Amino acid sequence: MGTQTHRFKCIVTALLLTVGFSLPADAQETPLDDLYQELAEADEATYARVERRIISEWEKSGSAAMDLLLRRGKDALDDGQPEVAVEHFTALVDHAPDFAEGYYGRASSYYLLGLTGPALDDIRQVLALNPRHFEAMRGLAVIMEELQRPEDALELYRMILEINPNSAETLGSVERLQLQLEGQAL
Repeated sequence: MGTQTHRFKCIVTALLLTVGFSLPADAQETPLDDLYQELAEADEATYARVERRIISEWEKSGSAAMDLLLRRGKDALDDGQPEVAVEHFTALVDHAPDFAEGYYGRASSYYLLGLTGPALDDIRQVLALNPRHFEAMRGLAVIMEELQRPEDALELYRMILEINPNSAETLGSVERLQLQLEGQAL
């Protein structure tokens, strides 16, 4: 188990460093950068509104056709049809391979279908394209918990809190896992 945890941490670290070093050092701030800053400074009453604005920005592909595929995939998920959603998200990924939300939607669909391996692969791609995608991190943390890797899940939840320090759901997960891990130490 220790080797797997170490390997996982190395993979996450390498991924984040690779993405970080590949960004231009003098890149101007984007509206998303401003929103992430606003999220970091938000309080318990305002963070959810900022979260929604960030997610709204993530969902903008720049193409009406790709936005339609995203909407159809999300609608299929909302209707409890993850197998149909996979088809829409796969078409989106095929036509817009640099659009992280296609992979995120497909990862969610795969997860609901019980296909953990493909879900993990798509989450990896989401985080390669958007290293601050706190929803993908949350999905990965849930999977780590299901794989009986609470330490890795806790680390991921803490990474989310660095981006979104007031997320009630994440704070609750951190508290729950800390209690669980402290109980195991006894």
